[in-house]
Amino acid sequence: MDVVIPDYSLFPSFFAMFCLIYLLGRLVVFRKWSPKNRLDASSCFISLFHGTPAVFLALSAILSQPIRGFASPNTNFQNLVLDFSIAYFTTDLLHYLIFIPGDYLFIAHHLATLFVFVTCRYLVLRGAFAILVLLVFAEVTSFCQNAWTLAGLRKEELPTAARIYMFLSPPFYALYSAMRGFAGPVFFYKMSAFYLSGKASDVIPMWVSVSWIVVVGAAIAVSILWISNHWMELFREMNQKEEKKGR
Repeated sequence: MDVVIPDYSLFPSFFAMFCLIYLLGRLVVFRKWSPKNRLDASSCFISLFHGTPAVFLALSAILSQPIRGFASPNTNFQNLVLDFSIAYFTTDLLHYLIFIPGDYLFIAHHLATLFVFVTCRYLVLRGAFAILVLLVFAEVTSFCQNAWTLAGLRKEELPTAARIYMFLSPPFYALYSAMRGFAGPVFFYKMSAFYLSGKASDVIPMWVSVSWIVVVGAAIAVSILWISNHWMELFREMNQKEEKKGR
């Protein structure tokens, strides 16, 4: 039996769901953590409920699309996935605006991401194929990243958390590098070449296509810089440990 996907927006329902998940994490799951760690952990908590489900939803929506192309009309299933992600990023954005307003990088990232998702979902009603493929590349590392982040928040207090953090670092960094340092850029190049060729300009305004290219390109560049810094930090920590053993 086929599942019927509604053609109306499910953003309000998803937004309410993520707000409830956030409150559950903040008030129940992490209530005994320090105030600063509780804020970061609550953000990770809602990300856990978005990242991996978004990957499976996006893959299903992409594979079920009859005709896949950078300018293809969005299907109802694809719009549902976009609503799901828009609701998550809106919830997390509100978290940063209210509790961590000084984290300009994360706020800018969320605003830029929401711009791409919202214009795709509600303005041009096309291009979800490209956006969802990029979403898969971005979120396939989500579970590992959130577990790594949560362990990192407690690594100074709990030896077990420190061991988990160190254990997860190499595989997480490797997967992140593969997705955002290789697969993402390759797909981004193909997407950019198509949009800049003007082949989609009759259905997707050029200013929208160019804005997507700018936002995604900047996100990839920042991601590569971020993971490069973490690789260097990991190598420094490993070298320091080797030096201590040699003494």
